Amino acid sequence: MRVIYIKVMMFLILLGANTANAQLTEYESMYFQNQYLNNPAMAGLEEGMKFNIGYQRQWDEVPGNPILMNATFEYNGGNRTGLGLNVSSDRAGLINRTRIMGTYAYHLPIGVDQKLNFGLSAGAKFASIDYNKVVGDRDDALLQNYNEGAAFDGDLGIAYTSRLLTIQAALPNLNALMYDNNDGVKKYVDRSIFYSSVSYKILLSNEDENLNVEPLIAYRGVKGHKDILDAGARFNFPDYKMNVSAFYHTNKTVSTAFGISLNDLGVFLAYSKYFGSLGAYANNTFEVGLNYKL
Repeated sequence: MRVIYIKVMMFLILLGANTANAQLTEYESMYFQNQYLNNPAMAGLEEGMKFNIGYQRQWDEVPGNPILMNATFEYNGGNRTGLGLNVSSDRAGLINRTRIMGTYAYHLPIGVDQKLNFGLSAGAKFASIDYNKVVGDRDDALLQNYNEGAAFDGDLGIAYTSRLLTIQAALPNLNALMYDNNDGVKKYVDRSIFYSSVSYKILLSNEDENLNVEPLIAYRGVKGHKDILDAGARFNFPDYKMNVSAFYHTNKTVSTAFGISLNDLGVFLAYSKYFGSLGAYANNTFEVGLNYKL
């Protein structure tokens, strides 16, 4: 029993390290393709309905490698109100984490093509162990005590948007801010606790948007880790309905992405390369996303 206990402890520690890496990278699509992922204020920013799905995993197949999935729905009926649904899943080895958030956003016009956007998400998160993948004593107390029921969680965000400039600030995972490790509630040190970004679209074609580049700088706070600075840009080619972007992240990661629109369907592909000690267990990751607009 003691040997099993030690093995389980080591396994959970390693899984925690892998999952932490997954959260440190986040989704590349959150910077441009699906900004609602990290900021509820961006839900329903455009009139109509929008569906997004995303999938991220390590490039090399290894047992228990982290897999991140998300699905979002946004709706704006042509007024100042945006509604959204954000469902995400984070799986690493035996550990499964699921988060379901409903969102209300309010988009206040303050000038020509300018808005102040406010958003609040509320819902529940779940964490559990897949006992079908356990090799050893499934009745071990450590495993039995890991599963937890639903816990309240939420996100809070604000944004300024105009034709060219976007400024955002968000507090994701409010549960991690409201409670500490001494209240008996499980906490994960790899959760984002703050996100902010500034982007500005530079027109390269006679003051219209046929060709433009949009630099973006983001700052992320992650519980239990050093803060992360993201710097990059996206080149937009509206005439060809495509875009290309590249980012450097101070957690020693470089990422590139490509997006293309086929009528109402959009396709997004991204690849991230890890450097330094992080790459010893992180390998590299790829991400694919689809969005559909009505």
